[in-house]
Amino acid sequence: MTLSCALSAQEPLPALPSFEELEAAGATVGEIRVVTRDIFDTEDPKENNLLFRLANALHIQTREGVIRRALLFKSGDPLSVRVLDETERVLRSTRYLYDVKFRPVAYHDAVVDIEVETRDTWTLDPGLSAGRSGGANSSGIQLKEYNLLGSGMSVSYGRSNTVDRSSNEFEFANERAFGTWTALNYSHAHNSDGRLDAASIIRPFYSLDTRWAAGIKASRDNRIDPVYNAGNIVSQYRHRQDQGEVFGGWSPGLVDGWTRRYSLGLSVQDDTFALEPGRVAPAQLPPDEKLVAPFVRFELVEDRYERLQNRNLIARPEFFALGFASTLQLGWATTALGSTHDALLYSGKVSKGIEPAPEQTLIGAATIQGQYAGGSVRRQKLGGQAQYYLPHNKSWLFYAAASGDMLTNPDPADTLLLGGDNGLRGYPLRYQSGDRRALFTLEERAYTDLYVFRLFRIGGAVFFDAGRAWGGNNANTVNPGWLSNAGLGLRIVSVRSAFSNVLHMDLAFPLNPTADVKKVQFLVKTKASF
Repeated sequence: MTLSCALSAQEPLPALPSFEELEAAGATVGEIRVVTRDIFDTEDPKENNLLFRLANALHIQTREGVIRRALLFKSGDPLSVRVLDETERVLRSTRYLYDVKFRPVAYHDAVVDIEVETRDTWTLDPGLSAGRSGGANSSGIQLKEYNLLGSGMSVSYGRSNTVDRSSNEFEFANERAFGTWTALNYSHAHNSDGRLDAASIIRPFYSLDTRWAAGIKASRDNRIDPVYNAGNIVSQYRHRQDQGEVFGGWSPGLVDGWTRRYSLGLSVQDDTFALEPGRVAPAQLPPDEKLVAPFVRFELVEDRYERLQNRNLIARPEFFALGFASTLQLGWATTALGSTHDALLYSGKVSKGIEPAPEQTLIGAATIQGQYAGGSVRRQKLGGQAQYYLPHNKSWLFYAAASGDMLTNPDPADTLLLGGDNGLRGYPLRYQSGDRRALFTLEERAYTDLYVFRLFRIGGAVFFDAGRAWGGNNANTVNPGWLSNAGLGLRIVSVRSAFSNVLHMDLAFPLNPTADVKKVQFLVKTKASF
């Protein structure tokens, strides 16, 4: 049987077993009903006003087929709570959805009918942007639609100005091209110092049980790269970089809580460098390098995720990958395929989360990338980081993070930077550089219940940062030691929009400044998290 048509979506549904109970009873999936909701719920008196009704009227709702194609289950499948949870993670990862709910609506003859309800965000971003970090300003104007005509496609055009360049940019993306899981992406940027073009068509491993993947991607970048010292540009050079990759992959799917993936492919990276007329030349140009390498890639992922709240967002579900996850890629660049030299190319990453005590979360990760050529390691970057979350209650949380990186036999173009634009908030951007880097951050975060105009969530933080970049041929000689700062900031999240990154407004005070560093740094920027 099915629910009566007279039963509205707002009336209470008949009491039914939970999904866990239905799975234990061996239920299979019957009818799947997809209900897409507008941005605001005008049945709620708090959201029934002229502005919200106008927003709903102007907004084109996500098409039912877009949601249906993103589901990881279908009629006739055995009911799996794990699959429902993974489907929720997939749907919530899209910017055009604000909320996702699953509920059983009928149960008969060991068959359960499921309703999938989603609520949209406002997806048109016709806006101005402005930011400041490390003493440098950035700005932009763009028109971006994250859900074109309710199709899930995004398209944008805009102009941005950063410390490095000004750009006119066009982007297009369709994560469900041809009614499949194939993702199409294209971007073009006409910059003040060159241009950037990138395109890809990829059918990814979109779920833990996906059996195959394939794709091709390519990019061409022509730009001026700066060399910084003590936050100032000391030299510049022309850098042309062409990259490409084609691959195919296979997986046996999710087996006993683990997913193994195997891929074969071919990668190309071609870097050329030249002096730029009218610019101060560096002491040494990086050497040109072309690497054409067949490769093999292996991924191992453990199915363990934790649903939490008030960690990196405010009053929104967050999914932490606590399971073991790793990727290892090995390639062989050979002159027979046009490479400038023979080399073993390697890269890898690994991450794992644990819960040291109830409600506490610790996540660690490490990465490595480099070459083995001529009997020695070169251009190797080794990095690691850890993040710790300790909630006191639903409104207060202590956060700590540590990260470190190390370069081995780098080229002149390889350098590690540290400053106001990448973690050391009280100092100019790219203030220190070297082949070693360390950064430590402590924060006490506050998550309020303020829900301003039913549009904005409000939070705040007090923080302390300490770090240093050192070694190499371009170290900061003005202030080369360990640096630290303290500060406080406001966090604002526009939760009903697709462009709802967290707005950071910070005041940072350097604790050991020299004369070239301002005593107060004001930073405004958007980030993906708190």
